[in-house]
Amino acid sequence: MSKEISLATVKEHNKPNDLWLVIDNKVYDVTKFLLEHPGGEEALTSVAGTDATKDFNDVGHSEEARELLKKFYIGNLAARDIKKKPPVVGCREIGLAVGAILMGMALVYVIKRGMAKN
Repeated sequence: MSKEISLATVKEHNKPNDLWLVIDNKVYDVTKFLLEHPGGEEALTSVAGTDATKDFNDVGHSEEARELLKKFYIGNLAARDIKKKPPVVGCREIGLAVGAILMGMALVYVIKRGMAKN
């Protein structure tokens, strides 16, 4: 079973000689990788002690980089600190909403027209 680590704990490890970060809700201690990082130390120190998921993904790391990351894994981000993703609204839901609006407008038109004849 993996160790759960709170975001507050990760935030405490924010220095070049003690550098943790979160990527995809997994916690990594990349202290020993700092000098080896191809993007330079600044790339890691700028996200030290934070959720660096967006930064990591925006760079477009290779599959090799993702494999290398595994050796620095120390645990999972605590469940209470995992951000809930907003529900995705798909085309089906949008289509149903638009259809309901159009049917409502048609019903109002029919009712108003019927009342106007009286």
